[in-house]
Amino acid sequence: MAVKKIIVLGSTGSIGQNSLDVIRKNAQRFSVAGLSTKANLDLFNRQIAAFNPRAVTIADSDDPGAVCVRRSVPVYQGNGGLDRLVQTPAHVVINGLVGAVGIGPTYTAARLGRRIALANKESLVAAGRLIIDTAIKRGADIVPVDSEHSAIFQCLKAGKPREVEKLIITASGGPFRKTPAHRLRRITAKQALNHPTWRMGPKITVDSATLMNKGLEVIEAHFLFNVPYEKIDVVVHPQSIIHSMVQFVDGSVIAHLGVPDMRVPIQYALTYPDKTPLNIGRLDFPALGSLSFERPDYTRFPCLELAFAAGKTGGTLPCVMNAANEVAVDFFLKEKIGFTDIPRLIEKAMRRHVSRPRYSIDEILDLDCETRAKAVEWA
Repeated sequence: MAVKKIIVLGSTGSIGQNSLDVIRKNAQRFSVAGLSTKANLDLFNRQIAAFNPRAVTIADSDDPGAVCVRRSVPVYQGNGGLDRLVQTPAHVVINGLVGAVGIGPTYTAARLGRRIALANKESLVAAGRLIIDTAIKRGADIVPVDSEHSAIFQCLKAGKPREVEKLIITASGGPFRKTPAHRLRRITAKQALNHPTWRMGPKITVDSATLMNKGLEVIEAHFLFNVPYEKIDVVVHPQSIIHSMVQFVDGSVIAHLGVPDMRVPIQYALTYPDKTPLNIGRLDFPALGSLSFERPDYTRFPCLELAFAAGKTGGTLPCVMNAANEVAVDFFLKEKIGFTDIPRLIEKAMRRHVSRPRYSIDEILDLDCETRAKAVEWA
């Protein structure tokens, strides 16, 4: 069996650490070709010692000497370093980066014809048409790592594309699912970071609290599965046992169930089209008792509606929406704005932008920077 070489972008984050755990437990199948971190050098150096990568990147450090590697191992820096790392010979690129910083590396991996195990939602949200077209042209596989998209990816195998009636993306509802609207403006960052089901980074956790995370997933699903927005629904499922569903034209619904553990979709993305054993907990259906579902509240959580609107307009508007959201979440975490100011800032950025239907990767990256600068002024 040939050993697959893996590049892990964002190796010190939640997706990255789970990815390395999967690789460690499948050492006969996988090896690490490259690793990147934003700034967590202590953990990064331990990962380097354990996996012996061929190249590494530090995004936010001016001291490449702080990384403990052999002399022959290149140490890249900054966002340009991520693109250079992706060009290291490898079979799979796991993009576990958070935010628009992941757009460039995803595009580079697509251009190189690599398999992309994609957890970075922002890549397809901001530059979906360009990346999908490039992947098709260059023969790159994009296998989703998000639990919801991995679930849909697998459920779609039950039928033909023309037989799909609807994609149903599940949402936990976040920590404020039952919080009255008048109390949302007083929500603190500490409260927003207390997710009821998943353990994620701060940005994604806040996105889950505002339901923007589901909005990003809707846009991503549109591009991944070539399904119009009118055929994509979101349903709140607090137990997070059903990861998503596909409804077919005969009324049947195929659901993907499992314990909430990111190693499941990560391993599947690495071994696809095969499934291999994974030593994690199994569902105990009698212990579950029951599963419940609710409609999302678009009034209390307007970010979801904003995402649908941006996606349906298309072009460059989703990039603007995403950039404004990243600024708003950062300001909220720093206690510079309130929880309900997040959608306000996003909507303002969207209203002031005239969407362009076509774009290059450079135009998208420039627009991302321009929108951030304006959003900082408006916050």
